Amino acid sequence: MIKSVFLCLLLAAQVAGAVTLDDIQNRFAAVPVMRAQFEQERQIKGMAQPLHSSGRVLVTKHKGLWWQQRQPFPMKLIVGGNRMVQVMGNQPPQTITAESNPQMFQFNQLLRRLFYIDRKTLEKDFISEFSDLGQGKWRLVLLPLDETLSGVFHSITLSGEQSLERVEFRDAEEGSTEIIFSHYQPEPRKLTPEERQRFVF
Repeated sequence: MIKSVFLCLLLAAQVAGAVTLDDIQNRFAAVPVMRAQFEQERQIKGMAQPLHSSGRVLVTKHKGLWWQQRQPFPMKLIVGGNRMVQVMGNQPPQTITAESNPQMFQFNQLLRRLFYIDRKTLEKDFISEFSDLGQGKWRLVLLPLDETLSGVFHSITLSGEQSLERVEFRDAEEGSTEIIFSHYQPEPRKLTPEERQRFVF
């Protein structure tokens, strides 16, 4: 009898401590500005060695995404609501819109949305499968419904704990991209003057 009661209490505690998708969405929404470093590995079908890159990322819900690749070559990407700008090294900026390059535009808008895990927005384009991995860790698998996205991705897997730590894109053509995020800096909670200038384009 005592053993049965103990097991029931233990199970109840586990359920009470389970992480849900709503928990993650609320947690991320409470952080208006996110700064992090990234390491990216791109595996292309037919290539023996993966491609590596690294740099910094800045995401704000109202302004957009600023992506600065430092290695293996300098590249900046600024994603706003209706357009984005890409700068390769010292070359002139290239403006990209949904009309000029729909796949690239949609991918980078998606990357911006993933940082906030907006459930309503994601469920318009994906079937979502959320898993509580225990000890505060979680995983979210997204299977695309949208024709444009399904032509590019087989699945997108997000995982983390207090923040988004890893994103894996499985290509429709059997390649993959893995991005690891680390060294998060949520403070200051507002963009600095220098950071605001990054979104002037």
